[in-house]
Amino acid sequence: MDAIEMIKERRSIRKFKNEKVDRDLMKEIVSISRFAPSWGNFQVARYTLVDDPDLIRKIADEGVHGFNYNINSLRNAPGVAILSYVKGKSGRLEKIKLQPNQEHGWELFDTGIACQTFCLASHAKGIGTVIMGVINQDEIAKIIDLPSDQQVSALIAYGYEEIHPKPTRRKDVDEILRFVD
Repeated sequence: MDAIEMIKERRSIRKFKNEKVDRDLMKEIVSISRFAPSWGNFQVARYTLVDDPDLIRKIADEGVHGFNYNINSLRNAPGVAILSYVKGKSGRLEKIKLQPNQEHGWELFDTGIACQTFCLASHAKGIGTVIMGVINQDEIAKIIDLPSDQQVSALIAYGYEEIHPKPTRRKDVDEILRFVD
């Protein structure tokens, strides 16, 4: 599968087969994800993978603000990746004072790139994913005993697809593109 096909074919998967994903396969996916670009090549993205059903249930019950859509997706998932980043590294320039809205954005930008890379690598290896951002970062950090120098960025439920959804309508390129002369 080439990169363009992968981008066009990947879907957010919320219904998974009741089958645990082999840890060696997930390790391979994270290994591929290491190649996501990052600010200054600091590589701040970190992956905590959970495949214990009781711990996944706890994350679903206590870590997503009672958002039923995510609770149901998590409870159905045989695995969840907690994507985090090492705080205080990305986007720092000693000689340049950044605008306040830029001071912490690169950490999230770097983990966003890492997140997409993880999802595309998963798709290439036959694993479906869905990214969840309506989360209680502090509660999830407690549940998984995240090191204090890291911050939770997103949850990615993963597993073998039960169904592959049809593509959703995409905006026409003219709706999202403009050239400036």
